[in-house]
Amino acid sequence: MPSRHLAPVGPHQVAVLVLEPVVGFDLTIPSTVLGAATRADGTPLYEVRICGIDRAPVRVSHGFTLVPDHGTEILAEADTVIIPGTYLPEPRNDRTLPPAVADALATLRPGTRIASICTGAFVLAAAGLLNGRPVTTHWKRAELFRGLYPQVELQEERLFIDDGDIITSAGLAAGVDLCLHLIRRDFGSEIANRAARACVVPPWRDGGQSQFIEHKIPDEGSDGTAPTRAWALEHLAEELSLQCLAERARMSVRTFSRRFKAETGQSPGTWLLQQRVRHACHLLETTDLSVDRVAEAAGLGTAASLRHHLRSELGVSPLAYRKTFRAS
Repeated sequence: MPSRHLAPVGPHQVAVLVLEPVVGFDLTIPSTVLGAATRADGTPLYEVRICGIDRAPVRVSHGFTLVPDHGTEILAEADTVIIPGTYLPEPRNDRTLPPAVADALATLRPGTRIASICTGAFVLAAAGLLNGRPVTTHWKRAELFRGLYPQVELQEERLFIDDGDIITSAGLAAGVDLCLHLIRRDFGSEIANRAARACVVPPWRDGGQSQFIEHKIPDEGSDGTAPTRAWALEHLAEELSLQCLAERARMSVRTFSRRFKAETGQSPGTWLLQQRVRHACHLLETTDLSVDRVAEAAGLGTAASLRHHLRSELGVSPLAYRKTFRAS
């Protein structure tokens, strides 16, 4: 995971670029979630400003208009620029940007962090910013996106993807996950968790976007795999084979695997590894346990295994993760 991206003096400057017709829910997320990130004394850690191509009223996709407080001049001052979901036709139809939008994006300083929520990824792709990079967007728009931008590495099963200076999220509420991740990356888990509590949302959601993609509903009368999943989370340090989990659920391995995938969008093995890595991250953030002990407690066996999975999932070593995200 990249190092923290902090403004040197004062609050981190965030500009939210509104492109009509903008998705209203997406638009409200950055100011709400990032605005909840404060120091212990209540000092804001972000200044979030909304801007339009000009200051004229902007149509919102759900029957109202809004007037941005700022024009695009603030983009050149921003540490982070966020593009909310939009139905702007050019990026979704012919892979282009209106000249005024292209000119606005050209004013960003080198090194500015850029994020998109939902279909905002179409704008970044049309600007040529996503070529060869892993990104995500709303799963319902994945086929359209892939057809328009085959040079982009689309991973529509993900809730958000952090690729350093480019961060993209899935649809709608995944923008909350993205903004909490930005807080966690910038200021650590303690402040991100406090912001999540203020917004009455979970600080981290299990699984990916695949859990929200339309799946076949499990057979009626199924007790489901939720109790077994809850039990597994309390026993991550133990050896949890597929056979063990199926027996715990009182199902055959085949039935358990099928129902698990229907309920979570993931295979049992993928889900279990994800939970172990997540628990290891929690221990690295909140305890002084050695890397070997963290690996054992998370059920990953050895420090070498933890290093492998953490680097595969997040791109960092355990010690680098602890240094970056350990609550002060």
